[in-house]
Amino acid sequence: MRVVSLVPSLTEAVARSVRPGTLAGATDWCTHPPGLDVVRVGGTKNPKTDRVLSLAPDLVIANEEENRAPDLEALRAAGAEVLVTEIRDVPQAFRELARVLDACGVTARPRWLDEAEAVWSSLPEPGTRRRAVVPIWRRPWMVLGRDTFAGDVLARLGFDLVHATHPDRYPRVPLPELRAAAPDLVVLPDEPYRFTADDGPEAFPGLPCALVSGRHLTWYGPSLAEAPRVLGRALRAAHP
Repeated sequence: MRVVSLVPSLTEAVARSVRPGTLAGATDWCTHPPGLDVVRVGGTKNPKTDRVLSLAPDLVIANEEENRAPDLEALRAAGAEVLVTEIRDVPQAFRELARVLDACGVTARPRWLDEAEAVWSSLPEPGTRRRAVVPIWRRPWMVLGRDTFAGDVLARLGFDLVHATHPDRYPRVPLPELRAAAPDLVVLPDEPYRFTADDGPEAFPGLPCALVSGRHLTWYGPSLAEAPRVLGRALRAAHP
């Protein structure tokens, strides 16, 4: 079987679970596992469909949020089989990961998947709940809203999104309004926008800010096994 992945999270999951050579192509943003040596087919939002098709894949893996419908339709029209995932919370991530690996011909459930499920199923109930604003972009400012995987991750760690009931999943909210919400914590991931110590916290004077790994906040794959520990440490450091 030959597989092309258009989703960084799923690329890592497949690469860690299939025989060498099965994963034939991935996007330019597929950075894990380190040293991944496959044909690059462009970005998640602008894949080179002709390059994908040139790899003669038996399966193309995509996601309804990360990839654009016209690109997936073009691949299907050219005869490619496309599996589209939908992942809005942690339990759904595990179900979809199992479906993807099954479609890739994985017969033995990988250890990392068992470990990740065990970690999340054994999380204690947070003793204190706090309110968080989670910017994912600036110029314009965009934040996590309702019905998102990352929002569910944070909720399970005790942080409820200020914008969890907003009509939009990724609302644009003016900076003064974000500040006025007076959250307990501003969570600044390093993707999709790369917030850093010098680019992000200065916009929220007087508010505690946590710089966190975007891979552990937004990726659904092997990183799930260590996400509670890695994220929990960063969140507690900013708001003990």
